[in-house]
Amino acid sequence: MEGVTLSGKSVRLEPLDMGHLDGLVTAAAVDPSLYQWSLVPQGKAGAARYIDTALAGRDVGRVLPFATIRLSDGQVIGSTRFFNIERWEWPEDHARHGLPDADVCEIGYTWLTGTAIRTAANTEAKLLMLTYAFETWQMLRVCLHTDVRNQRSRAAIERIGGKPDGILRAHRMGADFTARDSARFSILAAEWPDVKRRLGELLNRF
Repeated sequence: MEGVTLSGKSVRLEPLDMGHLDGLVTAAAVDPSLYQWSLVPQGKAGAARYIDTALAGRDVGRVLPFATIRLSDGQVIGSTRFFNIERWEWPEDHARHGLPDADVCEIGYTWLTGTAIRTAANTEAKLLMLTYAFETWQMLRVCLHTDVRNQRSRAAIERIGGKPDGILRAHRMGADFTARDSARFSILAAEWPDVKRRLGELLNRF
């Protein structure tokens, strides 16, 4: 899958590669205690495996990973990605048959260094990614998951307009190496204008 760079006023999302290794290591080391519910790579070996896994997913068309760059100083401040990118098999007489891009995806594996939390970085990154998903890819649905125990993340997703779909039991490995339950949320194409407005309002507060 071809990489793309998404640029805003505070952050730039650029295709993740090994050139971001040292930046990710530095960003993750600022305050590891922040990542109680997120699998964030620690150390050079961990970050290298993290990048390798993301790029392997990219190479089979299922993942589009980004390094999050702070524009004010050019520093790597975290990472995020599109993943579980799906193309559906539409019949030949359907309007979506033959479209070059995918139909649905998820946004996740999102984390930020300590100094970027409670700044515009995450809100703008979500706006950039969702705009690309719905307005360029013309996605039908974008999903977001979080550890069911992460009340702050769940509230943040609902605040921007993500609709709760339910709980996926033993969904994936948690940051504490348990089989975590995940709270699943989704945004549909018809809901995107309202979500876009909400994200714009949140950004204006910064």
